[in-house]
Amino acid sequence: MKFEILHSDTGSKARNGKLYTDHGLIETPIFMPVGTVGTVKGVSQQDLVNDIKAEIILGNTYHLYLRPGLDIMREAGGLHKFNHWDRPILTDSGGYQVYSLSGNRKLEEKGCHFRSHIDGSKHFFTPESVVDIQRVIGADIVMAFDECTPWPCEYSYAIDSMDLTHRWLDRCIERMKQTEPLYGHEQSLFPIVQGSTIRDLRVKSAEYIASKGMDGNAIGGLSVGEPAEEMYEMTELVCNILPLDKPRYLMGVGTPANILESIALGIDMFDCVLPTRNARNGMLFTRRGIVNIRNKKWEREFSPIDPEGESYVDQFYSLAYLRHLFVANEILGLQIASVHNLSFYLWLVKEARVQISQNNFATWKDAILPKLMTRL
Repeated sequence: MKFEILHSDTGSKARNGKLYTDHGLIETPIFMPVGTVGTVKGVSQQDLVNDIKAEIILGNTYHLYLRPGLDIMREAGGLHKFNHWDRPILTDSGGYQVYSLSGNRKLEEKGCHFRSHIDGSKHFFTPESVVDIQRVIGADIVMAFDECTPWPCEYSYAIDSMDLTHRWLDRCIERMKQTEPLYGHEQSLFPIVQGSTIRDLRVKSAEYIASKGMDGNAIGGLSVGEPAEEMYEMTELVCNILPLDKPRYLMGVGTPANILESIALGIDMFDCVLPTRNARNGMLFTRRGIVNIRNKKWEREFSPIDPEGESYVDQFYSLAYLRHLFVANEILGLQIASVHNLSFYLWLVKEARVQISQNNFATWKDAILPKLMTRL
């Protein structure tokens, strides 16, 4: 994998670049739609390519391991062939899912025991097995196995967790060296910076991760309930340490404001379920502001969902029609809203790339954010 920085904004630490993988080019900053179980909820691959303009999607190791399972994934030839997605894929290692299953898991030095959320069956993940599973899934970018700490977090727990994450990382790197890709394309391992919202731990973790010299680096353990100001503080701190010539991935973030503010701090890659989850609940992000499509005020609004939008759904369907679909509990409404929100997110990062290339990102960000976050 190769990363090339094209331009750096003079008014911030934002940069735009190109990330080359065996499944194609990714232009950064980029937002990655989340396809947890091998599909982005309510959205076809055709819509992802043609209307949303997605360049990379996510899968999840924990979920794909449980269902459909590794035998089927291997027999299919990996996730790219299984879901007919011929562009890059990133897989989360399952560390966040282990964190969210805190009542059903047990951590130890060797790995993590947990019970399936599907049927309660017992399983055991180690750094080595997580690498092996991601080899079978076949993602272009695979994540190291880590523990995501909760917020707030006591210092003693945070430092023990961070040290465990670092030891697990070393084992992931060793396993990557011992094994080969299964489907003829290269795979790159991204380590994950942890340390909660404790400055000295974040510094220590960022320095450790940077020392490994991997193809890219991720920042985890944020957007787990902490105030946005603390998330930005930790992100800036870590970005000042991680190497400039490697892509930086802020995991699980977030709102349009979170994304633009984090781009300004030097982040290149984002993922979040928020655009599709909020879409299914009737919240639409538009260039004019935020729309709650269930509100009666849209009942007779026959104008397009977003007149300036780039997806076909933005001009093809009216706000009134989309509201009708939601009120009538029609599945099409969830699909239209999901395509719209993801299209908006991909437009947002594309426009950010344009503004960075013109040395205007900071000014543009400060001007557009109040409008984007206004509730209409």
